[in-house]
Amino acid sequence: MKTPAIMFQGTGSDVGKSLIVAGLARAFTKRGLKVRPFKPQNMSNNAAVTADGGEIGRAQALQARAARVPLSVHMNPVLLKPQSDVGSQVIVQGKIFGNAKAADYHRLKPQLLDAVLQSYQHLAQEADLVLVEGAGSPAEINLRAGDIANMGFAEAADLPVVLVGDIDRGGVIASIYGTVKLLPPQETARIKGFLINKFRGDPALFAEGMKLIAEKTGLAALGLVPWFHGAERLPPEDAVALSGYKGKDAPIKIVVPQLPRISNFDDLDPLRAEADVSVELVRPGTALPGDADLILLPGSKATIADLRALYETGWDIDIQAHHRRGGAVFGLCGGYQMLGKRVEDPGGIEGPKGGSDGLGLLDVVTTLTDAKALVEVKARAMGHDVAGYEMHVGVTAGPDDARPFLSIGNRPDGAISADGRVMGCYVHGLFAADAFRHAFLNGLRTRAESGVAYELGVEQALDDLAAHLERHADLDRMLEMARSR
Repeated sequence: MKTPAIMFQGTGSDVGKSLIVAGLARAFTKRGLKVRPFKPQNMSNNAAVTADGGEIGRAQALQARAARVPLSVHMNPVLLKPQSDVGSQVIVQGKIFGNAKAADYHRLKPQLLDAVLQSYQHLAQEADLVLVEGAGSPAEINLRAGDIANMGFAEAADLPVVLVGDIDRGGVIASIYGTVKLLPPQETARIKGFLINKFRGDPALFAEGMKLIAEKTGLAALGLVPWFHGAERLPPEDAVALSGYKGKDAPIKIVVPQLPRISNFDDLDPLRAEADVSVELVRPGTALPGDADLILLPGSKATIADLRALYETGWDIDIQAHHRRGGAVFGLCGGYQMLGKRVEDPGGIEGPKGGSDGLGLLDVVTTLTDAKALVEVKARAMGHDVAGYEMHVGVTAGPDDARPFLSIGNRPDGAISADGRVMGCYVHGLFAADAFRHAFLNGLRTRAESGVAYELGVEQALDDLAAHLERHADLDRMLEMARSR
């Protein structure tokens, strides 16, 4: 007997598929089902480390958390991580498979289908229900040959499909109708229903629209889902979300240069959750504000390329001036590497062999290596327990690492400058630890403890999202579709 499963495909990118699947994972888990999330192919530089030493997209990590199960490399067997001149890094079942330009990857996709199906079957064997998320849109018929992300996978795994449309961007009737009409009959037959997401206003005003879509497509109307205002409490999937990272009027001002290959920027979310903290992302072409308490350099998928971008936009001058004025600077992972004197790339890991001068604010040098650190960690920082993960290539060493920022067991990590105002480390996720976050912010400006419990807030947001979908979508019908495949 086949494991019940259902796939959610979108009329385009950023229609909310990832959050829909996360909410359904929590809702069906609360109903007592063993749920597993699955995304055949994802493209994102926001990744998470799994317990088995691999990496998957951040969206699947959130969905696994919603289902209350450990992360597995099988939840996202193909992850594409865009980088610099070498195209995208291709991760297969958690490990680096190689690098590929876009055209090369399209030729490679058929070879990856076996691994994708193997991972799917692995999850299906331990689940009562598999919730599958597509990527982009199945209507991208120019990319249909060798597809493993949408209908190609749905056909290979014999899955029913729900089409998700985003009404907030406009044209949702045309986008759903057009998607259906662009597909061949055998693929159209797989689509069993549609879901309209991100609705604002009185649902009665779109009742006729729901009826017309159902009549013209023959699909079941599975729900008109209002905008979920708790989404800002959940980690974002990819860089599309960065447009919503806006500063606010608050006593503590943290400025973040938005470099082209920014990665794992959900490190910023616990800081943004604090009422007395403004986290301001600054786009290229704009000077870094001179009144910042802290300049934070986040992770990067390509340190040398982002260092070049940082120099080209003049941010190196802004950062040096900030430091001379007595301001603090903190670097995470790739940002930590940038703070040193040099980043060497003797093997051409990120592109041509060579290297780049760093900002020189820490007396350390980074050498990029073939080996990639992928490990969950528990550490101590500023006298507090933190938990997170390492995800990087390269080894960083120099005189300033004699003053480590934190310790992982007996192993020191990171560095602090002699004046104590420049800090960096490799551990992502440490700001989610409430006591550490308070101590860190208190070092910038004296503050009272806010009482923000970041991880509990994420859990509450997932519960709220599940309840939101229970109210506004037909979960019973979806489960029926999944079981009747």
